[in-house]
Amino acid sequence: MLVFYYDKTFEGLLCAVFDAFKLKKMPESLLAQDEVAPLLTTESHHVEIRNNKYERVQTALKKKLSKVTHQQLVNVWLSELPDSDLIIFRYVCKVFRSPHSIETDFADPDVLAVREISRKISKEREYLMQFVRFNVIENSVTNADKDVKEKIYFAVIAPRYNALPLTLNFFKDRYADQKWAIYDEKRQYGFLYDLERIKRISLGDENDLIIDSQINQEYLSPDEVIFQTMWYRYCEALTIKERINPKLQRQQMPKRFWQYLPEMQDH
Repeated sequence: MLVFYYDKTFEGLLCAVFDAFKLKKMPESLLAQDEVAPLLTTESHHVEIRNNKYERVQTALKKKLSKVTHQQLVNVWLSELPDSDLIIFRYVCKVFRSPHSIETDFADPDVLAVREISRKISKEREYLMQFVRFNVIENSVTNADKDVKEKIYFAVIAPRYNALPLTLNFFKDRYADQKWAIYDEKRQYGFLYDLERIKRISLGDENDLIIDSQINQEYLSPDEVIFQTMWYRYCEALTIKERINPKLQRQQMPKRFWQYLPEMQDH
């Protein structure tokens, strides 16, 4: 049994594809550098990450695959599902081996898996675009030797899949004139848009901005507290209690998103 060790990045995975064709050996398992090899391992190879290897495979893939399928592979990578990297690895190897396109060969288990997993990530992306709720927080900044309260639209999420990177262009276009940040508390990272560019952020373990999946009330602007209360009361006034359908509500709005919606909180 042959095992490839790599750094568990998408670039490293494409470098593993390069090494497999160079060595003319196909691994049966892909592991992180510090993972223990399976009991039946007879041979191992450590993938060296080089830009020229990654770029060669990436360029060749763009020539062989449509933009839709290329995005599907990225989606599968973001799924973080077990063996998702091995599925991508086998798929890419089949692309280079076949003289014809394999994109619609759904009799192949890897082609079918890529399509089905990608659909799940696309659905999660849609959920995020629908159910992300921004809260206005105030951040103290020093400007011309004066402390100024800077307002930022901040949202907390914990998606099932790592779909946040797929939504950035949507939020940038929709809120182009506002500073905003979306933080994935499950994966401990997020993105901040400062009106010029989007950059990755991390709050760290000792930050008290998020407490029990909720934004610390001390950071909310006074207007935000008022607006949330008004919004909750508005939703309550519109609700016809006799027509509440919890099952349909969960179908249209998965319960895992409720904790982040002001209208679903007990005020």
